[in-house]
Amino acid sequence: MLKPSKPSPEVAVLAAVQRAIARPATVRAARGLSHFGEHSAGWFALGLLGAAVDRPRRRDWLTGAVSVVGAHAASIAVKRVVRRRRPEHPSVEVLVDTPSRLSFPSSHATSTTAAAVVYSGLTGRNLVPALVPPMLASRLVLGVHYPTDVLAGAALGAGIGAAVRKRLKK
Repeated sequence: MLKPSKPSPEVAVLAAVQRAIARPATVRAARGLSHFGEHSAGWFALGLLGAAVDRPRRRDWLTGAVSVVGAHAASIAVKRVVRRRRPEHPSVEVLVDTPSRLSFPSSHATSTTAAAVVYSGLTGRNLVPALVPPMLASRLVLGVHYPTDVLAGAALGAGIGAAVRKRLKK
């Protein structure tokens, strides 16, 4: 009988997060965030809603919505280059299906952070603290990303979001 391998430090952190907060209600919320953020669809829909409601800035909202999809696409491009596999260790439980086996960076983290940064500029409210940490934590709770996947995704999304937000201010 093979002895389970010792987890890497990242797997150990991921398993610790799951042990600490993966309760039924948290997992349900994480799955809801996962479905909302899948392929950036929920964030794109919110951008379209903004365009419908805020007619004077319709073009900015549409640009923001498209940028969120662009951020998602950028993360997919990076995933295909890096080709890091999703976590797979006996100490980690995968609690949601994923569209691919590639992990780095987290596309959910990328599109969520891009949306939070761009939509913060459009709403005049800092949405980042309310939107980004829950999405990043959800990817760990669900066991589908390493901590560096979500951090890299957030950094990519922040960069794209900041570039778009700066353009919208002009």
